[in-house]
Amino acid sequence: MTNQAAADLIARSNRLGADPKNTNYAGGNTSAKGTETDPVTGEPVELLWVKGSGGDLGTLTEAGLAVLRLDRLRGLAKVYPGVEREDEMVTALDHCLYGGAGAAPSIDTAMHGLVDAAHVDHLHPDSGIAIATAADGEKLTERIFGDRVVWVPWRRPGFQLGLDIAEIKARNPRAVGCVLGGHGITAWGDTSEESERNSLWIIDTAAAYIAEHGRPEPFGAVVPGYEPLPEAERRARAAALAPTIRALASHDRPQAGHFTDGEVVLDFLSREKLRSLAALGTSCPDHFLRTKVRPLVLDLPPSASVEESITRLRELHERYRADYQAYYDAHATEDSPAIRGADPAIVLVPGVGMFSFGRDKQTARVAGEFYVNAINVMRGAEALSTYAPISDAEKFRIEYWALEEAKLRRMPKPKSHATRVALVTGAASGIGRAVATRLAAEGACVVVADLDLEKARAVAAELGGTDVAIGVRMNVTDAAQVRAAIDETVLAFGGLDLVVNNAGLSLSKPLLETTEADWDLQHDVMAKGSFLVSKAAARVLVEQGLGGDIVYISSKNSVFAGPNNIAYSAAKADQAHQVRLLAVELGEHGVRVNGVNPDGVVRGSGIFASGWGANRAKTYGIPEEDLGTFYAQRTILKREVLPEHVANAVFVLTGPELSHTTGLHIPVDAGVATAFLR
Repeated sequence: MTNQAAADLIARSNRLGADPKNTNYAGGNTSAKGTETDPVTGEPVELLWVKGSGGDLGTLTEAGLAVLRLDRLRGLAKVYPGVEREDEMVTALDHCLYGGAGAAPSIDTAMHGLVDAAHVDHLHPDSGIAIATAADGEKLTERIFGDRVVWVPWRRPGFQLGLDIAEIKARNPRAVGCVLGGHGITAWGDTSEESERNSLWIIDTAAAYIAEHGRPEPFGAVVPGYEPLPEAERRARAAALAPTIRALASHDRPQAGHFTDGEVVLDFLSREKLRSLAALGTSCPDHFLRTKVRPLVLDLPPSASVEESITRLRELHERYRADYQAYYDAHATEDSPAIRGADPAIVLVPGVGMFSFGRDKQTARVAGEFYVNAINVMRGAEALSTYAPISDAEKFRIEYWALEEAKLRRMPKPKSHATRVALVTGAASGIGRAVATRLAAEGACVVVADLDLEKARAVAAELGGTDVAIGVRMNVTDAAQVRAAIDETVLAFGGLDLVVNNAGLSLSKPLLETTEADWDLQHDVMAKGSFLVSKAAARVLVEQGLGGDIVYISSKNSVFAGPNNIAYSAAKADQAHQVRLLAVELGEHGVRVNGVNPDGVVRGSGIFASGWGANRAKTYGIPEEDLGTFYAQRTILKREVLPEHVANAVFVLTGPELSHTTGLHIPVDAGVATAFLR
């Protein structure tokens, strides 16, 4: 990057975006103006660098900036057709772009280009939006900031808002920024440092005023019986309700989920104003575009039984969908995009916490963070005044804005396993690790379950962090640990869709050397373990009503009588028949149950590394390092089977192409004629 103004802009943006008190994730935008030499004419040209559409201030890089010629952008004011046709100006911005790279200009570009200041920040701080959404926000703005900050009545983001703010700055020479009614703040400065300083002064001054002058309990008193449950009980209740709640949030299309039980949320859910404030919905466009106009609130105390809560949630969901349809019908015109779905994105359960949903884990988590922002906004507004968000009509104009619809259509097509939550046992190494890696690459949220928690967490971190994968400890022979791991799964990602029973071990011994303990150990891990995992998972899958997949990593030994392998092969045969039995039993719930039968997978295998490889090599009379080659040479295709080949089979079995396949075992053995299925 050659221009210092742009470099300063990125540094300022990263600092502002790193602190959630300043703005929410992907919220707001910043800009800088400067001069470069036009490579065509050799003459100086004034440019605007501005955060592009969809970017995040905290992680902004040069690639996330839109770069426009300032003379052309300001020239658009001469051809502006008026507020009723201002959407046309977004397309016109493309004709102002400078050079061939950079991000697409956002709807706020005009605000930055038209305001006569070298640096401009538009942010969504909780303290600033609290003033912006207060019923007497204009008076509060004057009282708090004097003539340094000017009130701007609500106007939908766009070219006209840019003109409005430019005029306000021109008419108020002492002003360093403004409060945008119902929306956020904008600040400016002659230097990057001055703009940042002014932004922080507005944010901190508003927060300090609320803290000093706000009433002590803006949400009202705690409602008896609605206090938060103790943590262990709270999370157990959340895990019990999660499958039902995810099913409701996924009525129109599958969603990934996130659970939050932070103090801010639990306090709000315990207060007497919960329902009335929640019904008003959020105000800042960045908030309600992610949280929908309002949440679904369970109107039962935490003392209600799980069954009562589930029944009531289903009733409230029907009402929510009807209300959302009425909201759409009341405001839609013949030009409006089709309704995008009537399910809630935020579900509030008093005493327990908040469930949030989205097209992936990150979107679900961010939706929850935005609703926490909204709670903070409501608290600040109620502390000083009365919370008064923009009207439903204005919310609809943004939610179903043609420009928002176009933005959604530009999003990449979801991957095959997007929104799917997968639990893989024995996933810290070998086949399990390869399966977890493939499923994550195909868009799934993955739970890496293993006896070794640290290794499981290390694999999860490699897959992309907690928005993609988590590691959990699971001893598949312990029903309590299995249930705890599945509870952790549904709290992390909202539910469960796909289970891979991969955990296993083997002791290669002939019949007369196989002890009762050898037999019990292998059957406990593979036969009993698979049963316990499938049973616990099936409870979630059935309650969700979204279908799902259970895959058993069995073995060619489940049908092939290999030498000196009685306990292992019998346990694998048990697994193979579980596939058939569960396929029949769970089919009515849309759950597919299939198996994969690999040949010996030597490279990367935890089983082989733990002594099994040495025993098998001894059985066949070959050096252990030649075992993979030996297995390959006895196959029809003469190819060694690797963990990735088994992962490929799991991917195909759980993808959309085999949606009508259940009860099947797929050999992944490079062709072993004696193991052909009959």
